[in-house]
Amino acid sequence: MKDLLTKQRRGFLRLVSHPALRLATAILALTVASAPGICRAEDKSAGLQAEIDQVERLIPAASELLVKLQNDPLRPKYHFTAPWGWINDPNGLIFWKGRYHLFYQFNPNAAYWKSIQWGHASSTDLCHWTHHPIAMAPEPGKPDWNGCYSGCAVVQNGVPTLVYLGVPGGICTATSTDDELIHWTKHPQNPVIAWPRPGEKKEYKTFDPSVWQHGGSWYALSGWGRCFARPDEPEGDTAFLFKSSDLVHWEYLHPFYQSERRWTDADEDCAVPNFFPLGGKHVLLFASHKRGAQYYVGSYHDDRFEIEQHGRLNWTAGQVIAPNTMLDDQGRRLLFAWVNEGRDEATHRAAGWAGVMTIPRVLTLATDGKEPRLRMAPVPELESLRLNHRREAGIVLDADSPKDIASIRGDCLEIQCEMTAATAGQFGLIVRASPDGAEQTRIFYDPAAKQFKIDGSKSGLVLDARPRVPFLPEEEKKIHVQAAPFELSAGEPLRLRVFLDRSIVEVFVNGRQSLTQRIYPTRPDSLHVGVFCDGGRAKVNFIEAWDMAATGSF
Repeated sequence: MKDLLTKQRRGFLRLVSHPALRLATAILALTVASAPGICRAEDKSAGLQAEIDQVERLIPAASELLVKLQNDPLRPKYHFTAPWGWINDPNGLIFWKGRYHLFYQFNPNAAYWKSIQWGHASSTDLCHWTHHPIAMAPEPGKPDWNGCYSGCAVVQNGVPTLVYLGVPGGICTATSTDDELIHWTKHPQNPVIAWPRPGEKKEYKTFDPSVWQHGGSWYALSGWGRCFARPDEPEGDTAFLFKSSDLVHWEYLHPFYQSERRWTDADEDCAVPNFFPLGGKHVLLFASHKRGAQYYVGSYHDDRFEIEQHGRLNWTAGQVIAPNTMLDDQGRRLLFAWVNEGRDEATHRAAGWAGVMTIPRVLTLATDGKEPRLRMAPVPELESLRLNHRREAGIVLDADSPKDIASIRGDCLEIQCEMTAATAGQFGLIVRASPDGAEQTRIFYDPAAKQFKIDGSKSGLVLDARPRVPFLPEEEKKIHVQAAPFELSAGEPLRLRVFLDRSIVEVFVNGRQSLTQRIYPTRPDSLHVGVFCDGGRAKVNFIEAWDMAATGSF
């Protein structure tokens, strides 16, 4: 028993010393302190008394932070976010031993981008997440001393392996042998692909890696960031291919694909690449620091990727930045993406949290048109969160006369709606509206422009919410309407599925387009939902909604 208690105390001290686990430590401290004969204040052991003093200093601060986060009206309730602090790119997504594992870029010390580590959570149902200790953190004197940045997870000979960018060293690996993937050991030969030394000219760059196995060999795709580019770099996005037999010794091959300006801008890059087969083709998901999440579809042969189609997951005024995927035990390709804040840094630092993940989405490839297109749909597991169903049907809309749906109110909802409008101009939904309409977000189809749009120009009366993408031109940072290409065919109704969660809204349109937007309502009565059409007439065939249960993020 004595040995067992000694081990528990040692593990407890490690938890207390880590800033990312202070809330969990405080709760654990209360549990241990209440156990007879284990941690009593009257125990005269100096070491134990110091431990008690430390924990009892942490408890009030932990409690205060917990209350602040729980009472924040903008903090999502069923979307994934970290317990506190800053998050960005989803990393190392893997289904392992019956659990979905989500690693992510994490600053546990404050709600802004700095001191990047790998946060870790897991779930059995893609809805309710268990937060785990930090998986990887920078180590002084090691190749990742300045940050453990984005990467992926693979399984080599039954051993889960993380492949990530360690700054300033280069691409590194780490392995785990426990079923819950809590403990990770970094490879002693890191970096396995070194960052080119200053003054050393290489064709390739060392950046966020994507790794896969093909034909008995391992392949690593190293993206790159234009923020590190030399003046003589070629224009456009690209990525670089490496080959290995053991994930340790790598041979550089060549650039993986050739981008074209009909798809991407000359000053875009290829960050957080994720390469995988889907529907008889191959897909390269990536993000540019200028335009956010996007993808290529094409053919993979002779160690090269021939692009056939390009598409985007984000448009000007949007905040979907970094996507990543995993393959689960059902053969589903599941996507998560980081959705950035639209608030300024000082505001989200004061809030104590920043960043949120999209709901998990199932990816498929549509080949019914002229070219293959990526399709995505919410995972069906989200239906388990539905509460308090309401439905109305047969609502006729006159031109420029929006209607409030009195039975539907809320800021954490799933909404499904079908509308037809043979002669109307713009038509769609209104969410997070105040009773006087001064504050509202419009979600609608614009047939003249052949676009689907989210208008956030009145989403908040005080906060200046706008895209926080540092490389966007200044004029684009002032745009508040996100517009994606979309067109209804003759006689086709508009079918919307909307996931509203306080400060994030995700919209799925007729199964073939999706938009995501951050919104920041300031009025507590901005809970109304309505429908509208501008010009002509429209009919709401039906609209139904469910409150969505909170899944807990503490």
